[in-house]
Amino acid sequence: MKLRSVNRSLTPELEEAYHWCEEVTRSYAKTFYFAARFLPIEKRYPVYAVYALCRMLDHLADEQTDIYTGKQISMDKTEEALIAWSRKLEETYQGKASDHPVLLALADVLKTHDISMHLPLLLIDGVRSDLVKTRYETFEEVKEYSYRVASVVGLMVCEIFGYTDQKALDYAVDLGIAMQLTNILRDVGEDLKRGRIYLPSEDMKRFGVSEDDLINHRLTSSFRDLMKFQIERARSYYTRSEPGIPLLSPDSRFPIYLARFHYAAILKKIESNGYQVFTKRAYLPFWKKVGLIPRILFIMMNGR
Repeated sequence: MKLRSVNRSLTPELEEAYHWCEEVTRSYAKTFYFAARFLPIEKRYPVYAVYALCRMLDHLADEQTDIYTGKQISMDKTEEALIAWSRKLEETYQGKASDHPVLLALADVLKTHDISMHLPLLLIDGVRSDLVKTRYETFEEVKEYSYRVASVVGLMVCEIFGYTDQKALDYAVDLGIAMQLTNILRDVGEDLKRGRIYLPSEDMKRFGVSEDDLINHRLTSSFRDLMKFQIERARSYYTRSEPGIPLLSPDSRFPIYLARFHYAAILKKIESNGYQVFTKRAYLPFWKKVGLIPRILFIMMNGR
């Protein structure tokens, strides 16, 4: 399909770059991709560009792989690669041309959307921390990490969505934290394989759960109680974020409601799986995603 905004046509090279970003989004973020499909095209493809940038950086830190070239990067070269991306981003903001599809698309996005360079650089700091920090003592540490790797993404896309009140940005921060906490709870087992534990140590001690319990996949009553506590904390951030959605431009609200409710439903799936997050990944099948639409439409019609 030809990608055209309401006001301009794009070069074949730029169209190709945007479509590459779309494919990255479709491949790595099915829930986000499903929600973004409801955006008008002039907002949808800039959002794909932002997501593809974030995925590129996250994949470098987690998998030591460049998803554009497919090349593996040694662990000791990963931080160097992320620092290089910081320089590339600075050059893109300065107007220097690049043939990388993510940077080519991002440069086009920056022509019409005021996304502060501070935000993607903060994201790089967040994913870089995964290279050296594998334990979190307090929830405040987890919250700060979540802000850097998730909330800043929300702040970037808010500039694409458009908003009527600056308060929308505060609510976007809360939604980002809620979604990242959901990721953390869903991915306990996967993160253990990477040697990482994001559950706050203070909470683990409070509920009597040890690192050895996690490493050995002990699904004890204490672990379930810990998970119940963490799930309610994540839900509280979803609730806190809700007043921000009506502050977005009308054509952007429905996709964000979709993303918000789809992600929150993962928490319910974790519960229905008996809190088995060591060997079973909680996800929402497509028919359940579609099934949330009537509820969202009801909320929107009633002015929430």
